[in-house]
Amino acid sequence: MNNNLKRSLIGLALAGTTALPAMAADISWIYCGDRLDAAHEKYIAEWNAANPDDQVKPEVVGWAQCQDKATTLAAAGSPAAIAYVGSRTLKEFALSDLIVPVPMTDEEKASYYPNIVDTVTFDDTQWGVPIAFSTKALYWNKDLFTEAGLDPEKPPTTWAEEIEFAKTIKEKTGKAGYGLSAKTFDNTMHQFLHWVYTNDGKITDAEGNIAIDNPQVLAALQAYKDITPYSVEGPTAYEQNEMRAIFLDGQVGMLQAAVSTAFLANDTDINWGVADLPLGPDAKGKGTLMITDSLAVFKDSGVEDKAIEFAKYITQPKIQEEYEAAGAAGLTPLRPGPAVDKLLADAPYWKPFVDGIEFGGPEPLFTDYKGLQNVMIEMVQSVVTGSAEPQEALTKAAGALEEYK
Repeated sequence: MNNNLKRSLIGLALAGTTALPAMAADISWIYCGDRLDAAHEKYIAEWNAANPDDQVKPEVVGWAQCQDKATTLAAAGSPAAIAYVGSRTLKEFALSDLIVPVPMTDEEKASYYPNIVDTVTFDDTQWGVPIAFSTKALYWNKDLFTEAGLDPEKPPTTWAEEIEFAKTIKEKTGKAGYGLSAKTFDNTMHQFLHWVYTNDGKITDAEGNIAIDNPQVLAALQAYKDITPYSVEGPTAYEQNEMRAIFLDGQVGMLQAAVSTAFLANDTDINWGVADLPLGPDAKGKGTLMITDSLAVFKDSGVEDKAIEFAKYITQPKIQEEYEAAGAAGLTPLRPGPAVDKLLADAPYWKPFVDGIEFGGPEPLFTDYKGLQNVMIEMVQSVVTGSAEPQEALTKAAGALEEYK
């Protein structure tokens, strides 16, 4: 393992952990969250009953510490067998020789929606098993549309319409037409990537080379600049959940957000709708950023093969559907099937979150994800604050990203 990279990983992780390595027969699982999900608890018990010599031992760790703990243990040579990680980190883990490949058959790959396997693939190898997935769609406040003289049943379908509608809402109602988030926070990059992937843009090419300085991404940055005057004032003060609260209070005309916002909106008095994300001029079809979390299998746990078997067991369609059906977490289904068909029939507001998958794109895989994130946030903030023009900001970002690819 590269010693510099190993030291870097340890530095990013929590220090001072007192955890001990799992016993050889145990499959230890660093499980992110406040509690074990009911579906996972049920099927872990079933696995353990059927595999008395290979017991799964989940350790629930809060979201803020979860990935850092998994990294610390692995870099220190006492890895958990499995950890719940953001798929964006898989390349860094793989190049650091901390995880093992999780090969997928063609049948397994084909079971997922298009592009999802790409989120865990580096060097034509799969390095994790997707377990959670999210997409975004556009919410609009129908009452604000009516107040502004817009048709409340016709959301924007293009960026040009979105910017024009935001301008109209701002001028006619005095309220923000759009909720643009640009705080120094990870989802500022995510929010922008939804625009990139609704215009056929890309951050890296198929070989992993930096390709961000292209007309499609430039158009997305220009659109950010153009919609900023009609958004909530001071977008660098807000992350997406804070902006969502403003929308749910009826103070924002349009917002891009996950399906969980629909559950919250149902408990408010606002008259809302949800539609596909508007498309840029070069879009090939409906798109979205595709964020997945995965189960990574760590090297030198002593139970790698059994851990891979369990990772595929706990994410099989039957179990995954129960996990996703909890709803409030806002997970988009990973696979098509009868359960998803029923979901769309029972709750049509789900449809936009599935439609965007066809031309969606992944979180870029970089060896230093935090470096990527910081560069992207700085680029977005420089444009929305007016300290740089879109092309200037884009060229600067392209150069800075070379360090982190």
